[in-house]
Amino acid sequence: MFGRIKPLDAILATAEKKSLHRSLGGFQLMLFGIGCIIGTGIFVLTSAGAQKAGPGLMLAFAIAGGVCIVAALCYAEIAAMIPVAGSAYTYSYATMGEFLAWTVGWALIMQYAIAASAVSVGWSGYFSGTILHEFLGIELPAWLAAGPLVLGGAQGGLINLPALVIALLVTGLLIIGTSESAKVNTVLVAIKVIALTAFIALTLPQADAARFNPFLPAGVFGGFGTGVGAVGAAATMFFAYVGFDAVSTAAEETKNPQRNVPIGLIGSLLFCTVFYILVAAGAIGALGGQPIMGPNGVPFPAGSEELARQCASLAHADALVCSDEPLAHVLRQIGFSGVGNMLGIAAFLALPSVILVLLFAQTRIFFVMSRDGLLPEVLSSVHPKYRTPHVVTAITGVAVAVGAAFFPVGQLADISNAGTLYAFLMVAVAVMLLRRSDPLRRRHFRVPALWLVGPLTILGCLVLFFTLPFWAMAFLPIWMAIGIAVYFAYGRSHSHVGLGRVEVHEPEYADLEPDIPGIEDRGRP
Repeated sequence: MFGRIKPLDAILATAEKKSLHRSLGGFQLMLFGIGCIIGTGIFVLTSAGAQKAGPGLMLAFAIAGGVCIVAALCYAEIAAMIPVAGSAYTYSYATMGEFLAWTVGWALIMQYAIAASAVSVGWSGYFSGTILHEFLGIELPAWLAAGPLVLGGAQGGLINLPALVIALLVTGLLIIGTSESAKVNTVLVAIKVIALTAFIALTLPQADAARFNPFLPAGVFGGFGTGVGAVGAAATMFFAYVGFDAVSTAAEETKNPQRNVPIGLIGSLLFCTVFYILVAAGAIGALGGQPIMGPNGVPFPAGSEELARQCASLAHADALVCSDEPLAHVLRQIGFSGVGNMLGIAAFLALPSVILVLLFAQTRIFFVMSRDGLLPEVLSSVHPKYRTPHVVTAITGVAVAVGAAFFPVGQLADISNAGTLYAFLMVAVAVMLLRRSDPLRRRHFRVPALWLVGPLTILGCLVLFFTLPFWAMAFLPIWMAIGIAVYFAYGRSHSHVGLGRVEVHEPEYADLEPDIPGIEDRGRP
């Protein structure tokens, strides 16, 4: 089971064919990272984070950012060394064997799909609140604006129609073959950064120190499986950093990677961490962000039926923790409705591109696993006209749309984070194994003090995983059990490596890889 290892030489032979030009400097890489990282988490999950930790949300961002920095360094070494499609799945295949690689790929399939659902729900909140309500004066019926399902209760809605529609629209774009252009992406990055800078500038001067007391109403560590406290909020806000691994994958196009990759990774993560802490300070200081506490003195779970009932009451109607568009909501409450609406438009414009990248990444993992024989090869079939993997894209898009239609954003983010943390942990293990099994292999970037950084990555991922809400932790082993059944029922007997076929393919649609903002055609030779 653990002996089927995809030959690293075959993988690297494929990588050599790409011959990508090394043109990125450290500052360019850092700007790219900032553009990839800033997205749904900060625009949407601020309210869920505040409900878990109150003002301790600021500490939560620092904890999540710290874990991301050590994980990113591990990711950078192996991404620069094995610069091919498949991400952590391919890295695991080359170091730990087929079975563990399958579990990583299966977790990534879940992570990207559910993350795309979460972003779709986040976009829906800004669409309903800013575009429909504030600009058009249309109040979308509650039963069309929220899904009916939360784990342990109901939201009172029937279907989140805007989230369903945006997920299907983006899926259609991917099937047709529309990818982001560098210029459009650069504009969207600028919009996001300007919007959040304006938010900080308007809210911090109105911050009241009394609103930060108590700073940690649920403590630092809320306990195993509770999902509350600063560490529990960090496990959720980890979603706000998803995308930093894209910086690692650009290592193969970086000048002097040993110097510039750490600058790009750590620089972008530190910038976003400070940025996020300032946004949290502005939101909580200007409006207040204390969680709504249950009768046992513990915050009601974010996205729960109990919290929804409290938010429906007049006492909490304007609370930060109850808003579906928290940052725009804060600005409206403190008298900057026009700017709040502009921020809502920024989120409305920028978030669909995040859905596109997540869906693209998910279908790419699916595609590579299919090309390896571990999934039916029909999934890797390419449309004769559009030259895209239309079958797997359609299946993924429908699943993403269904998740977005029926579940709240906070719970989707927590489930997605479970898969992400598992994949990052396995990447750290793979880096350490490769250092021992193949120490002479050329590495464009080497993790400094791997003896410390590797175990810190594993420990950080485990701590965040075990502070996720219990149901989010439980989802991963259930999903894994389904995946293991699929592997033994189909993948093991059809595996190309198991059948002695060791050639490595790059997807035929590699030219559709979303572009680095400002850099031309990064996916082409």
